[in-house]
Amino acid sequence: MNKSEHFDESLQDIAKFSRVLSHPARLAILKFLAEAETCISGDISDFIPLGRTTVSQHLKELRDLGLIKGEIDGLKINYCLNSLKIKEYLQLFDSFFNEIQASEIKC
Repeated sequence: MNKSEHFDESLQDIAKFSRVLSHPARLAILKFLAEAETCISGDISDFIPLGRTTVSQHLKELRDLGLIKGEIDGLKINYCLNSLKIKEYLQLFDSFFNEIQASEIKC
């Protein structure tokens, strides 16, 4: 049994979200896709200072969590943000930190 399974599902989800966002390359990819305001087809490594293989690994992490979508279009994959999933994670994150912030600290 994995020790993380002892924790509430929402805490596990926040941890997964945080782990995926913990790499600056993944943040750069999300920012690039947001600024593009359209689905990107082609090689994102042309815009991110990393090799194609490394970018592909980061795209996989983002896709596995559902933060981006990748649809095959012939020989290329079109990538775009998954706004609904991003909103879900942001609400989960906000709820968690609002609860912590609202607690009265008595040190």
